[in-house]
Amino acid sequence: MTVETDQTTAAEPTAEVASGVSLSDGAAEKVASLLAQEGRDDLALRIAVQPGGCSGLRYQLFFDERSLDGDQTFGFGGVNVVVDRMSLPYLGGATIDFVDTIEKQGFTIDNPAATGSCACGDSFH
Repeated sequence: MTVETDQTTAAEPTAEVASGVSLSDGAAEKVASLLAQEGRDDLALRIAVQPGGCSGLRYQLFFDERSLDGDQTFGFGGVNVVVDRMSLPYLGGATIDFVDTIEKQGFTIDNPAATGSCACGDSFH
């Protein structure tokens, strides 16, 4: 599973913030459900940040079994979240949530460290 998003949305953090990264209870439940479907208990949710996207940052969320030098691992509701040392400074105060509504379904990231915002559609009159 790879999820790329550069969209930021407001989300109320319901899990304890660990070194600036927070996974909501809803997101932790969804990740646990996906891991159960995979049938593997050796995977963690890895969050990586790359420059780009309309908010200045591009996020990748995927399951990973690797442990890289400098990784930080955080636990939320029985789910391990891994962030590499290059991405961690960009995720200070970030909240990962899972949204399941009629309009959309997926993981969202509310990151106060992201600069800029999308002006999608502003140039079309």
